[in-house]
Amino acid sequence: MPKDPLVINGTTLSSRFFLGTGRYPNPFVQNEAIQASEAEVLTFAIRRVNLEAPDDDAILQHVTHNNFQFLPNTSGAKTADEAVRIARLAKASGLSDWIKIEVSVNERTLMPDPIETLKATEILAEEGFTVLPYTSDDPVLAKRLEEAGAAAVMPGAAPIGTGLGVLNPYHLSLIIEEAEVPIIIDAGLGSAKDVTEVMELGADGVLMNTPVAKAKDPAQMAEAMKLAIDAGRKSYKAGRIPKKRYATASSTLDHTL
Repeated sequence: MPKDPLVINGTTLSSRFFLGTGRYPNPFVQNEAIQASEAEVLTFAIRRVNLEAPDDDAILQHVTHNNFQFLPNTSGAKTADEAVRIARLAKASGLSDWIKIEVSVNERTLMPDPIETLKATEILAEEGFTVLPYTSDDPVLAKRLEEAGAAAVMPGAAPIGTGLGVLNPYHLSLIIEEAEVPIIIDAGLGSAKDVTEVMELGADGVLMNTPVAKAKDPAQMAEAMKLAIDAGRKSYKAGRIPKKRYATASSTLDHTL
């Protein structure tokens, strides 16, 4: 049993790093990054997988199913009905009963549709899926998704793939503070600094793809992100000193000398 496990719907994970499998230059680099990350949860777009023969699919044939928890996502869905249909197909093919809900209607921003995301979460949670919806950094919506049956909620720090970092730490901290399910920060992170920041806010984990896959050295970046997650988590649990307006000496003068 890991010392500080992450538990999602009864599944215990020792890693808090969720890694995407797309956009790598080739399968060899992809596998190097996966190994360096020590991630246990791998995510991928269902629309890019051959559901008639998932074991032979170009994305999945290079990883061993038994070693990972797969988290297929509904990227490309524009409505709740589309997302639900995609999730059911993935489950029927034997991929996973975990599903990351992604519903967006704007191709430029890829911001999640709150109404359709909530609707899909309600339906799939009722059907017994382990649902992890991708959402904006809206604290009210995050709570509604939890109440709808989400096993974990995945707010973005910034729009997908932008690497802009943490745009609204206040909102993320509110989501984390109010949550009774794990909060996995998904989208918009670009560096180890960003990862450490969200983990110090109290996030339970981080999902990323582009910052690793498109780095000059994906394996080295994956290791850096892994270490940042660990450092941020330890810092959060240790408890930082309060911020002050003025200086405080680290040692005092002893006038008895």
